[in-house]
Amino acid sequence: MDLVGRVAIPGGTRLAARFTDVPDVPMSRFVLRREAFYWLAILFTFALGTAAGDLVAEKASLGYAVSIAIFGGAIALVAFAHYAFKLNAILVFWLAYILTRPLGASIGDFMSQHDKTYGGLGLGTTKTSYIFLAAILALVVFLSITRRDQRGCARRRGRSARSAR
Repeated sequence: MDLVGRVAIPGGTRLAARFTDVPDVPMSRFVLRREAFYWLAILFTFALGTAAGDLVAEKASLGYAVSIAIFGGAIALVAFAHYAFKLNAILVFWLAYILTRPLGASIGDFMSQHDKTYGGLGLGTTKTSYIFLAAILALVVFLSITRRDQRGCARRRGRSARSAR
């Protein structure tokens, strides 16, 4: 792993950058600091997010459905605060990003586990993974076709490019 972390990943990134016309310029301290913060946030949300979902569902004995409601409600509250009170978009992004991990872990546990204490559908990890994969692929295809995730000019350009074919 040490070889992969020190050589293969940075080397692969440099190689990919070379073939995608990314300028070969050393990153500034500011960019490196921002990148380090981003990956640190990713690490913490993955590690602590799953633990938070399990903590609410299992250790607090609330169950998977209540855990889903708590984290889903927290995301809805963040979205409401953004639209109603014009909460900073960057703050909203990070709050929603942090809350999606325990929500996803709770949904995954609810679908895969079957426990009389915490609830669950008992589908198993394989079926649950296939369901998540199908949902993600359906969303990607839907957004690729409709372009509902794009704003203004990008959406208009996509329509005109499709209509020109």
